Amino acid sequence: MLGGSCATLAFTERGSGQLRQGQSTDFSLHLSDVADEEARRAIAAPLVRYNESQAGPSGNRPLVVEVRNASGAIVGGLWGATAYGWLFTQLLVVPESSRGHGLGRRIMLLAEAEATNRGCHAAWLDTFEFQAKAFYERIGYECFGALPDFPKGSTRYFMRKDLRPVDEG
Repeated sequence: MLGGSCATLAFTERGSGQLRQGQSTDFSLHLSDVADEEARRAIAAPLVRYNESQAGPSGNRPLVVEVRNASGAIVGGLWGATAYGWLFTQLLVVPESSRGHGLGRRIMLLAEAEATNRGCHAAWLDTFEFQAKAFYERIGYECFGALPDFPKGSTRYFMRKDLRPVDEG
């Protein structure tokens, strides 16, 4: 476990394509458990350029629905994005005291309506066996993949839903 530290390894390339530790460095590898946003952007930039060269601009835009309590503190909500005509819900949190009263459905409908307004035709997300699979199925999502033993003894489900344009009248 790194515990907030970094490890640096220097390598030089050999003709066989294998890497050998030591000597002069053509590049170095830095292993860290620190989520540095600048590093993420630097790592993602060439991938984004390549993807856009193959599929065109993604139109990636954040989509956030905040649930605030009476004093204005954020106590839940949805964190996601729209890209390539899809809504991706990364996080959905409904305050425990409000579960089972339709708030989760309202959050999802608001996000899906905004995604449709942005031109999205479908939505996807993932959830764990012990989380909200049944909730997502009730609002029209269907499972398209599963990752067993994530975490051990449980399953992570990948779900999708076709979105329909919001009625104009």
